[in-house]
Amino acid sequence: MTKATTLIGHLTDVGEAGMTAMLATSVQGGFPVLQIGGEVIRVGQVGSYLRIKDRDIQIIALVTSARVEERPSRSSATGGDAVVRRGLVTLTPVGEINEQGRFERGLARFPVPGGEVHIMSSGQIGVMFEKYRTKGFNLGYLPAHPSMRVCLDPSVMFGRHLAILGQSGSGKSWGVTSILQRTLSVMPMAHIVVLDLHGEYVWTGRDGKKHAAFREDVVQALDARELEIPYWLLTFSELVDLLIDRKDDGATVQIAYLREVVHELRKEANPNIPPSQISIDSPVYFKLDDLFGQFKRANEQTLDFGKTNGPLFGQFDEFLIKLQSRMNDVRYDFLFKPKRRNSSDTLADLLREFVGLAEPKRQITVIDFSSVPFDVRPTVSAQIGRLAFEMNYWNPRSRDFPILLVCEEAHSYIPRAGGTQYEGTRRSMERIAKEGRKYGVGLIVISQRPHELSETVLAQCGSFLCFRLTNPDDQQYVKDLVPDAEADLTNILSTLARGEALALGQAVPVATRFQMQQPNPTPNSDDVDFYSKWQLNLDDLDVESIVQKWRCQER
Repeated sequence: MTKATTLIGHLTDVGEAGMTAMLATSVQGGFPVLQIGGEVIRVGQVGSYLRIKDRDIQIIALVTSARVEERPSRSSATGGDAVVRRGLVTLTPVGEINEQGRFERGLARFPVPGGEVHIMSSGQIGVMFEKYRTKGFNLGYLPAHPSMRVCLDPSVMFGRHLAILGQSGSGKSWGVTSILQRTLSVMPMAHIVVLDLHGEYVWTGRDGKKHAAFREDVVQALDARELEIPYWLLTFSELVDLLIDRKDDGATVQIAYLREVVHELRKEANPNIPPSQISIDSPVYFKLDDLFGQFKRANEQTLDFGKTNGPLFGQFDEFLIKLQSRMNDVRYDFLFKPKRRNSSDTLADLLREFVGLAEPKRQITVIDFSSVPFDVRPTVSAQIGRLAFEMNYWNPRSRDFPILLVCEEAHSYIPRAGGTQYEGTRRSMERIAKEGRKYGVGLIVISQRPHELSETVLAQCGSFLCFRLTNPDDQQYVKDLVPDAEADLTNILSTLARGEALALGQAVPVATRFQMQQPNPTPNSDDVDFYSKWQLNLDDLDVESIVQKWRCQER
């Protein structure tokens, strides 16, 4: 380790997307360890920042790769040949320091080859995050400078939507929990709804007690079945997703007749509301039995005293079978046979409950979908998201009551366009992405398969937290989403450690690779340790109890 000035090398190549610099030192290995102002800095570490100076131009660049180049040299001591190792680093410019000493994203001017490359201390790096520090929303630290806290702008991050992307085991749930815990410590009056598909944020432990990734006084856990999001709250498109197979040859006729029947039933069941004010999507009660009866009569209708089949005779066989099977299946009772939400007047209580306004009031509502049948999870998930949007859409004080919707495993119910499955749910969530910020509804979409997630939703996200991604399709998809100046930074996605993220977009001053701070408590997302568990003497189980829970659909 040596004491040194900040000058460590010079630029050799300059391009719009990146630059290359050769280090001036020729120490063993090519990359020295320096001590600047009492701080030990490893030169050339990927993810660290360097300052480029060329006359009056000062640029901040991120190290994206490093290598050693060996060159033969004549040794003056021995008179023979020697090998000199010099470090080469590839740099991606992230912004510049203006004449007032403030950091600005983007480059107005470029340096030329020969420009000086300087090491940066934590204090110098802090200039980039200076204006973000005032809100105190720090989420982690720079691995190359552990004392340097990374602060993001929560107003931009939540208001312009955030995508959290990373493969299974990369630390997404860990990161989400850390973000939400930090949110509550900085913004104690938050209103957050978490769609928890796998019971990671609130769960029942082996001790039979409820556990949560948040303090008890800030979180409420709701089983999606007990919350009851009934059929009559679904929009027409969501009803089509739920009841009709779009690949069926008779799907067009079924959709057309469903539109007619649902609209009439909504109007007939609510005589206190002028018919002209009730649309096909109005959140008003109607009887599902009446819907079934209308389809059944049309399907069996004959003319001329039974001599001629009606125009819709036999068109709805599959529709009726599918609907009746679900109506008879107890797993779907929360959706098709609501016990609490059986009138239009119950909608207000539902909204109060899931945004945390019911007593006792809570800042975070975790809605557990782990017990909801797989084939209706997308519809119910999107329905909750749409209710949050509709609530603030019609709320005259929406700007004073922002709501954050956290969508775990978003690719499973907000799929890419092109398929016929879940089209209605996808459109509902895309509307939130496109219009939500106008009405104070923010989105966090979380996915381990970004290339399966709606392009529209991702395109509306202003910020990205990317954890480890090794799938080439996912990496390329993320690269295409971010600004051109930051696209090359996505090459490091496969090298990120667990809990380490690459922050891109509007909520950070520069593209930043950082380590998320550990949440406390942690979510229920750790992998099972096969090695240690298989050393225990657990050679029997209460299988009868397992079967009972399976039958009753109770976890």
